[in-house]
Amino acid sequence: MEGKEYSQPVEKVLKDLKTSKQGLTSAKAKTLLEKHGFNELADKKKFSALKLLISQFKGVMVLILIFAAVVSAVLGEYLDAGVIGIIIVLNATLGFVQEFKAEKALESLKKLTTPHAIIMRNGEKQEVLARELVPGDIIFLEEGMSIPADARITNCASLMIDESLLTGESQAITKTFEQLKETTPLAERTNLVFMGSVVMSGSGQAVIINTGMHTRIGAITELVQTAEAKTTPLQKDLNKLSKYLAIGVVILSAFIFVLGELAGREFVEMFMITVSLAVSAIPEGLPAIVTVTLALGVQRMAKKNAIVRKLNAAETLGSTNIICSDKTGTLTKNEMTAREYYLGNGTVELTGIGYEPKGNFLKENKTIKPTANADLTKALEIGVLCNNSELQNDNNKWRILGDHTEGSLLVSAQKAGITRKTLKNYKYVGEIPFTSTRKKMSKIYILKNKKQLFFKGAPELTLKQCDKILTNGRVKKLTEQKRKEILLQTEDMSKRALRVLLLAYKEITHNKKITEKEEKNLVFAGIVGMHDPPREEAKHAITKSREAGIRTIMITGDHAVTAKAIATEIGLVEGDVLAITGEELDRMNDSELTKKLKNVSVFARVSPEHKVRVLKSLKCGGENIVAMTGDGVNDAPALKNADIGIAMGQKGTDVAKNSSEIILLDDDYTTIVAAVEEGRTIYDNITKFVRFLLSANFGELMAIGVSAFLG
Repeated sequence: MEGKEYSQPVEKVLKDLKTSKQGLTSAKAKTLLEKHGFNELADKKKFSALKLLISQFKGVMVLILIFAAVVSAVLGEYLDAGVIGIIIVLNATLGFVQEFKAEKALESLKKLTTPHAIIMRNGEKQEVLARELVPGDIIFLEEGMSIPADARITNCASLMIDESLLTGESQAITKTFEQLKETTPLAERTNLVFMGSVVMSGSGQAVIINTGMHTRIGAITELVQTAEAKTTPLQKDLNKLSKYLAIGVVILSAFIFVLGELAGREFVEMFMITVSLAVSAIPEGLPAIVTVTLALGVQRMAKKNAIVRKLNAAETLGSTNIICSDKTGTLTKNEMTAREYYLGNGTVELTGIGYEPKGNFLKENKTIKPTANADLTKALEIGVLCNNSELQNDNNKWRILGDHTEGSLLVSAQKAGITRKTLKNYKYVGEIPFTSTRKKMSKIYILKNKKQLFFKGAPELTLKQCDKILTNGRVKKLTEQKRKEILLQTEDMSKRALRVLLLAYKEITHNKKITEKEEKNLVFAGIVGMHDPPREEAKHAITKSREAGIRTIMITGDHAVTAKAIATEIGLVEGDVLAITGEELDRMNDSELTKKLKNVSVFARVSPEHKVRVLKSLKCGGENIVAMTGDGVNDAPALKNADIGIAMGQKGTDVAKNSSEIILLDDDYTTIVAAVEEGRTIYDNITKFVRFLLSANFGELMAIGVSAFLG
C-alpha cells in the first residue's frame, strides 16, 4: 500500500523515488525490476485439481459410506455396494465442480491488470509491457486507459477516474496533483490513482509508487488468498451427526455382539450379523437426499433471481441472522436524481426517478412550466453548460457517461427541454477545473460577443463568493439574511440525504486570461438537491427480515451523513441511527468494535480491510451467521470471508461474482430476503429427512438386533 506520497509535494515524491519528470533510465529500471519483481499479482496458493478432488472424500459421513460400501461388497451385497459407491462419486463430483469454479476469483483479479502502458523512459515517450513497470516510472494518463499500477499524480487537466471497481461507488472521482493533508483518509486521497481503475476523461501524468502485490488491488488479492475455507451450518451439523452416528453404531453393535456371545452364538456368525447391523444403521441415502433437496431449492431460488453457485450456500442462507449490505445499488437505485431547486423566487420540486428525462416541475404542489420561470431556467442552463458529462439513450435505455451527479443536472434540464443543442449558441472558451481542495468548477462561454462564466460548487464553501442573487429574473444584492436562509436550506437538504450543489454565474467584461480570481462577485442562481433514491421495496424487505430475526447492517463507501439519512428513510433500525466511519474504526481496538457492533448498523467511508474486520468481529461470537453483499473488487475479501457472499449480477465485477456463493440477477435487497426464506425451507426439509432416515434405520437395527438375540 502507498505511504505518505499523497501528503508530500510532487518534487519530494520524485526525489524519494530517485526519479524525475524525464523518467528512469533503462539501466535503473532494470535494477529496480530485479529488486521489486514484475508488476503482476502473485498466486501464493498454487491450485491443484487433484488435491481439490481428494478433499471431497475427507468428510466423516463420506468415510462411513466408504466403509459401508467395502463391507457390503465383502458380504456379497454388490447391489448395495454399487448404489453407495454411486452416491459417493456423485457427491464428490458435485463438490469438485462447484469449488473448481470458485477458484476463478484470482484469475479475474489478474485480468484487471492492463497489458501495456505509455511511459517516459530515457527522456522519451515509449510503450512498454505493464508487467515491466517499476516504482519511479512516469506514466501518461489518457481517456479510456486502465491504470497499470498505483501512482501519485504529478500533473493533470480535468482528470476524472472511475474507481467503482475499488470503492463500489459509481460516481467518477475528480483528481488533482495538489499536496493533501497527512490526515486525509484513503477514500479522499484524490492525488493518487490505483491499478485497475479507469480514466473517464481528461489527461495527466503520474509517478508509480507501488507495483504488483504492493498495490491496493494486490492487498485485496492477499485478503482473498488468505480467506479461510468456509464450513456451512449444514456441514457442521452433518459432521456432528456422522460422529455421533459412528459412535452410536459402534456401541450398539458391540453391545449386540456381546449379547450374542453370551447367548452362545458362533463368533463368526455373530461378527457377520454385527457388521451387517452396523451397515444397515448407516443412512447411506442421506447425502443423496441432501443433494437433491439443495438442488430443488436452488432451482426455486433461480426463479426468484438468486443464482446459487455452491449448493451448500442455499442452506447457509437459511441460517443467516445478519446481512451486511452495500448501500449504492442494493438498498438504493444507483441513479442520482435532481429532486429540488431552491431559487431566489422559491423552491421548485421535480418528479421522476432515474435517468429518463420524464417528470414534472412543481411549485407549492402545483405543476408549472419550467421555462416560464426565469430563475429556474437560468439554474437549469448553468447545470448544462457547467458540465462535463453526457446523457445518452441506447435502445430506449438512458445512461450517464461521466459523473452521475453532473448527469442528474442534464436529466433535470432535459425534462424542461433544455439541452446542449438548445444552448448551441454558447461558444465554449475555457474552464477552471474542479479539484478536491477547491470543491468548485467554472466554464466560460461567449454569447453575442459577451463573455460569461458559469459556476457550480459546494454551497458551504462557495456561497461567500456570491454577492448578488437572481430573483424573478432580476439581479439584486444578496443580503446577509438571505445568505443565512440559503445555508439553512443547504443543511436541511443534506439531512434529507440530498447531495447539494450551488449554481451561479457572472458576466466578464475584460479580455484578460481567466483565472480562479474571476470566481467572485457571482450572481447566485440557486442550489440543487440530488438524491440516489432508495428502492421502494427495500423498506418492506428490511422490516420483514427484522421480523424473521435477521439484522441488517449497511456498509458503504459513501459519506456518513448520506448513509444515515438513507438508513433512516428505509427504516434500517428502530430509533436513532448510529454510524461509524472508517477513520473512527482505525482508532478502535477489536474489543471496542465488538461492543459498538451491538448498537451500530451503519459503517461509512470504509476500505476493504475495514469490511473484513467488521465481518470478523461479527463472527467472533460464534453464533452469528453473516451474509455479505458486494459488487466491486474491494468487496471480494469480505465476500470470501463471509459465511455467505452475495454478489450483484448487474453491476458486479467478475472478481466479486467469483468470490461469492450467490449472485443476485436484479441487485435487489428484497431478493436476498426471499432467498433466505427459501433457504429456511430447505433446512427444514433436510431436518425432516434426517429424522425420518434415522428413525427408520435405527428401527431396523433394534428389530434385527432383538430377533438375533432371541434366536
